[in-house]
Amino acid sequence: MSDIALPAHAAQQPATALPHAAQALPTVWLRLARRVANGAWRSGLVLALAVLWELAPRLGLTDPTFLPPLTEVLAAGWVLAQNGQLWEHTSISLARSLGGLSIAVVAAIPLGLAIGWYQRLGQALNPLIELLRNTAPLALLPVFLLLLGIGEVSKLSIVVYACAWPLLLNTIAAVRQVDPLLVKSARTMGATPRQLFVKVILPASVPTIFVGIRLAAASAMLVLIAAEMVGAKAGLGYLIIYAQYSFLIGDMYFGIIAITAIGVSLNFALQKLERHFTAWQGVAR
Repeated sequence: MSDIALPAHAAQQPATALPHAAQALPTVWLRLARRVANGAWRSGLVLALAVLWELAPRLGLTDPTFLPPLTEVLAAGWVLAQNGQLWEHTSISLARSLGGLSIAVVAAIPLGLAIGWYQRLGQALNPLIELLRNTAPLALLPVFLLLLGIGEVSKLSIVVYACAWPLLLNTIAAVRQVDPLLVKSARTMGATPRQLFVKVILPASVPTIFVGIRLAAASAMLVLIAAEMVGAKAGLGYLIIYAQYSFLIGDMYFGIIAITAIGVSLNFALQKLERHFTAWQGVAR
C-alpha cells in the first residue's frame, strides 16, 4: 500500500493548534479560581461579621438589651414575616423608592443629555444646578412636609429630588467625556448630528449613566427611610422608629437588615442590567 503525502499546512495545523488550546485552558482556570477566591473572601467577611454579632452579646462584650444576638434578631424577623408586617412595610417602601427613582430617571436623564449636548443650555442652567445640587435633600425634608403634607406626595417628591442630582450630573459628565476621536471619526464619515448623538454619544455614555442610576438608587432608600421616620404610618423607616420607641429591639435591627438586603439586591440587579446594555464594549475590545 502506498503512502499518502499530506500537505505541509495540514501536517503543521495540529502542532500549532495544540499550544493555543494549552494556553487558553490555564487562563480559563485562572479566571475561575480568581472568581471563586473573590467570592469566598466576600462571603467570609459577611460570615465573620455575623459570627461577631452573635458572640459579642453572648460573651458580654456588648449589652444584649441594646444589641441582641443575631439569632434573636432573625427570630424577630421571622415573626414579622409570619404576621405579614414585614411584607407590608417592605412593599410600601419599595413602591415609594422605585416610583421616585423611575420618575427621576425619566426626567433627569433626558435633561442631562440635552445639557451635555447643547453647550449654551448647559451654560444657562449651570448656576441653578450648582445652587440646588449643593442643598442636601434631608435639609429640605421639613419644607416638603410643610408644602405637601405628610402623605405620599411629599415622600415621593423628596425621593425624586434626591435621585435627580446623581442622575443629572452623571449624565452630563457622560456626554461631555465621550472620546473626541470617536466624535471626529463619525463626523469624518459624514454622520449627521442626529446620527452622531444616537450612534456614538448615547452608547458611549451608558456606563457613566448607569453609575448615576446606582447612586440614585442608594439615595432613594436613604432619603425615603428618613422621611418615613419623620412622617409616615407605614414603611421600613416607620417600622424601625416604631420598634425603637416600643423597645422592640429585635424588630428594629431586622428592619435595618431588610433595608441593607434591599439595597444590595437593587445594586446587584442594576449591575446585571448595566452589563447587558454595555456588552458591546467587551466585544469591541
